[in-house]
This record gives sequence, C-alpha cells and structure tokens, in this order.
Amino acid sequence: MAFSKPHISLPHPTHPDRKTLLIFTQVFVPDPAAVGQHLADVAFEMARRGYRVLVYTANRGYDDPSLVYPSPETLKGVEIRRLKFSSFGKRRILTRLIGTASFMLQALFIALVTPNVHTILFSTSPPLIGIAPSIARIFRRIPIVYWAMDLNPDQLIAIGRISPHGLPARFLEAANRFILSNSTLIVTLDRFMADRLHTRARLDHKLVILPPWTPDDRIEPLDHAQNPFRTQYNLQGKFVIMYSGNHSPSNPLTTLLDASRQLQDHPDIRFLFVGGGVGKKEIDAFIRTHNPKNVLSLPYQPLSDLRYSLAAADVHVVSLGQAMVGIIHPCKIYGAMAVARPILFLGPQPSHISDLLNHHPFGFHVAHGDVHAAVQAIRHLHSLSPSQLLQMGKTAQIVVQQSLSQKLLCGQFCNQLQRMLDTSPRC
Repeated sequence: MAFSKPHISLPHPTHPDRKTLLIFTQVFVPDPAAVGQHLADVAFEMARRGYRVLVYTANRGYDDPSLVYPSPETLKGVEIRRLKFSSFGKRRILTRLIGTASFMLQALFIALVTPNVHTILFSTSPPLIGIAPSIARIFRRIPIVYWAMDLNPDQLIAIGRISPHGLPARFLEAANRFILSNSTLIVTLDRFMADRLHTRARLDHKLVILPPWTPDDRIEPLDHAQNPFRTQYNLQGKFVIMYSGNHSPSNPLTTLLDASRQLQDHPDIRFLFVGGGVGKKEIDAFIRTHNPKNVLSLPYQPLSDLRYSLAAADVHVVSLGQAMVGIIHPCKIYGAMAVARPILFLGPQPSHISDLLNHHPFGFHVAHGDVHAAVQAIRHLHSLSPSQLLQMGKTAQIVVQQSLSQKLLCGQFCNQLQRMLDTSPRC
C-alpha cells in the first residue's frame, strides 16, 4: 500500500519586524498533559510581549488519540500548526514510536526551512525532539532552548525497561549529549535534575534551575459546599484522598491502594484517582479484583474543570518512584498547593518534595511500601479539625504564592527567552 507524503504548511512571515520564537512540542493545549500546558503559558506570555510565536504540535490527543484538534489555529496571539501522523496515543509502544518518529522528521524539515526564526524552544515531548533543533542550530546557527522536564534514558533504566549497558541506552545517552552540547540555554526543574545533567556535559554558564508553576488563572481554593464536582460524584460529607495526574511506573501507587484496603471500613473516607497513563491499569485491575466501595477512578478532567476536581480533595497524594529523584519532577504538587490542600508524599528523601515538606509544615512523608505509615498518616489527617486542615493548606498556598507562582516563574522563564530573542540574528 502506498502512502502519500504528508503536506506540511509553512506559514509565511506576516510580521517581518517581529522576532520569531519557534516551539516544538508533541502536546499543547487543549490537551491536558502538563508539558503542553506549561509551554502554552510561555507561548502566550511571549506573544503578549510582542513576539511572533509559532507552535508545531500533534493534531491528536496524547492520552486519547481519538481527540482531533483544529489546525491551523490562533490562540491568544500564538500561531498553532498541528501536524498529522505525529501522535497515535501512548498505550502501545510501537504506535508511540511511529508517532514520535513522524513528528521528529516533520520537525526537522520545519526547523531547517522556516524563514526568519530567531530562537527555537523545545522540551521533552517527545523525549528526543531536541535532535531536530540541534541540527538546525548547526546548519542555521539558530539559538535553541532546552526545557528539561524529565530525563531519559534515566527513566527507562530506573523502571527496568532497558538495560543501562544496552544499545538503546547508549543511543539515548549519545543523543542527550548531542542535544545538551548544542543547546544555547538549558532550563531544568530542580537541583537533583541539574546534578544529573552536569554529569553529561559542561553546562556551567547555560544551565538555569526553575521549577514549574501552577496555572494561576485556572486553579484556586474552593469550598466543598460550592464545588459541583463533589456533588456530581457523591463526595459531599466524605474525606477525599486524591491522586490527580499522570499514572505511570515512575509514580507508583501500590502503597496507597493497599492503604485503601485497610481503610475500607471507614464509610466517610474515599480514595479518588483522576487522570490517565499506563499506570492507570493498576488502578483498574485493583477495582476489578477487589470491588472496593471506597475507591473511585476517573479520567483526565477538562482544563476548564481542573479547579473543581483539584479542590474536591481534602488531601492530595504526590508519588515519586524510589529511583526517580532528579529524573522526573512531580509537578502535580503545585496544583494541590494552589488549592490549599495538605500533601501526603509517597517517595524517597532527599528529593525536591521532601525538601519542601522539611521547610514548610503542609504535609507528611511516607516511604513506598510502608502501608502502616500511610494508614496512620491518613488516620491522623482525617482526625484533624477543619481549621487545622485549612491551616496546613493555607501554608501550602502561601508557599506557592510567594515563590512558585506562574507570574513569578513564567516571568523569569520568559525573561531568559526575551534576552535570547533580542540578541539573536534573524536566520
């Protein structure tokens, strides 16, 4: 069967006097994936500052490929071009690899031929997308910015998907070094991730640590009595322990599920799992096997409903795999903090999350596998008065407002981009 060559529409420069920022990302709003949301915040802010922002992304949903998004589209001044044959979902490895390869090939062509580009920004969706901008950097001398939100092959090795000495790991490592050496600026999320990157290349003068932020315009505290989400899912009068976001082997939830079994005789405690990802299979299998009355599983919620779903919790769970420190950054904690809820952290220390909890009393830390400690922590939180829970949540919210807000951190990120755009020649 012959396949026709996909048509890639390259927009003509309609604003020749404006500096152009080109962004490559497999996910972008309205897709709920966190990488796309953060890149959208940056894109919208740079457009607001007067730059021409051009985004190339996939035309289908990352978690749900049945969703097809419009192209071309302009949102808040950002020109969005969604590419066909660039994402087929992530449930099967083969189709995921095919979509990634197609997106990267199209991105390479676009990076090489799009006129009047001043800076290229990319992140880790897909993981090796930086190869295309790096080649453009070599041939066109365009400055490129690498936003490192997770690290591979580190993650694949940590969860046992590949051998640290095998050919795939060596290839990924070589690709990483190539991307890092060609990046003009590298932004990473915490000190642990920065340490890992420093072992790969000399980055002293081009590495910046900036944690991600919560979307200020979409998330805020909300009283349970005024929350339609709690009414919709019969949660009024219940004490809700929520995990919200990507479910993956990097964020194990077995300890929480085991704790839910030990607490199933408490009629007012509910465990709510919201989101998607390959790790959602464990939740679904647990429900099929045990038929628990205190566990509810829901898919990703629309961005417009995010404030309601997050605020429906009494306690938010954040999980980080034992070997994942410096490899991934569980940014879901910021949304939980923004809605002023206490945190139950399942994971190792030291880590970025344990650093936060050690400095600010808004949650508890439990090691993976310690089901007894998890049950005790939940019992303790359940026993607190509404005013005590509110005080813990307010502490978390104040930390976000003072040092982790979108206005502050997105502003700092965009300042870095602006300096690069303003000093780069047109290519």
